[in-house]
Amino acid sequence: MKVTDLPKYWETKQDPVERSHDYNLRLPLEDAARIAALADLYPHRSEADILNDMVSAALDDLVRQSPLKDKLAGKDK
Repeated sequence: MKVTDLPKYWETKQDPVERSHDYNLRLPLEDAARIAALADLYPHRSEADILNDMVSAALDDLVRQSPLKDKLAGKDK
């Protein structure tokens, strides 16, 4: 999925996703405010859901478009 596809995705019904890893993420205040604003725009999506979707989409973009694609394509999600 592309990052630009996320708003349309967030408008659809959310399927449960099993998450096996936890990460502690510190964001600049401005970015945290943007995530909070997105959660307000899509109330059925939590801030954690939005962050997970954004990271996943960014990783997909890296696999598709960057010189890292050969190194990342074979890695399990």
